[in-house]
This record gives sequence, structure tokens and C-alpha cells, in this order.
Amino acid sequence: MALQLAVESRNLQGKRNSRRLRHSGQIPAILYGHGLECVPLSVASDVLSAAIRHGSRLVQLTGAINESAFIRELQWDTWGTHIVHVDFTRISEHEIVEIRVPVELRGEAPGVREGGVVVQLIHEVEIACPASAIPEKIDVNINHLALEQSVTLASLELPEGAKLTAGDPEDIVVHCIVPVEMPEEGAEAVPGEPEVIGAKAEEGEEEKED
Repeated sequence: MALQLAVESRNLQGKRNSRRLRHSGQIPAILYGHGLECVPLSVASDVLSAAIRHGSRLVQLTGAINESAFIRELQWDTWGTHIVHVDFTRISEHEIVEIRVPVELRGEAPGVREGGVVVQLIHEVEIACPASAIPEKIDVNINHLALEQSVTLASLELPEGAKLTAGDPEDIVVHCIVPVEMPEEGAEAVPGEPEVIGAKAEEGEEEKED
């Protein structure tokens, strides 16, 4: 079920009015799509932030307008800590959308007990799925990941009706490998006595003096 998000009409636009709106705890927004007119809106900052933390992308806008919408794009401030604008697109629950979803590991790999380390190479994937089935994340169970084994894109468990839209099916998402030992700092690359710079020159000078 889509999360309900209360919105208000935004009659005044422009940078100055947007700043005033943010100072009052509201975030400027725009709703567009399906060939209909764009509608300027605003949404409470704390409510929108809670929806983002929850992982909701499909929302039911209520208040000034009543429509199902998809959170298409978020604009953040320079430090990436506060949302300054949000784009909503009109959408139906059965409409297919393309979206990037984070990949998270679950469990403990037996290969670690064999001296291996778990290395995750892909942290998000691009999928197409019905708007009503957008997952918050894709979980990867590594409880059976032995040493020198891997999990590929092809073996990911996707929601019903979802499919990958980017990447090679054989691309490795995570694997358990033997760690590579790095040489210690200051260690000699070649064993033996270090060459003393200037030694030959001194010997040559002694021979000249003789």
C-alpha cells in the first residue's frame, strides 16, 4: 500500500519564496506526468524525510491534490544533508517503472572461517518492476558463501514481476576470496646488502690518490 503524503498548493514560486518555504518547514515540490499540467506543491520536511528513510517511492498524495505519484527525483543541499526540492510523477500502481535499488548482504559467510574475506562489488542494481512492487532493497543471503564462491547478478532474488535492466548476468555482486597480503612498509624488495650511494665514487677517488 502506498504511503500517504499530505501536500499543499504552492502559489508563489522563485528562489526567494522557496527559501521562505524551507524556513517554515516545507519543501517545494512539483507534480507532472501523463501529459497533464505541472502542479507546484509543498510537503512538510519531516514527513517527506520520514518517507525517504522508510524507503517509500510510491506515495498517495493527499490534501491539495489526490493522486498516486512516484518520487522521481530529490534535490539536496550542498552538504547532502537536507532535501531542497522533490519531483513527483503521476503513476498508476500497475505501471512499470525503472529504479535503482540498494543491495544489502545478510548472514555470515562460512568462507570467512576458512580464512577468506567477503568483498561486495555491486552495491545497487537497476530494475524495472510494477510501481506497487518497488522493493526498499535487494537482500543477498551469504550464509552459504564458501571460500572462492560468488553471487552473481543472475542469482539475485528479485520481487515478482521485476527484472534487471543493466549489467551482465555474470557480473559478481559479492564473493569470498583469500586476502592478498601487502608487503610491509620499508621492506626490501630484493634481499641483499643495500648499495651505499657514493661508495664507488670514493673508491675511485682513493685509486686516483694512490
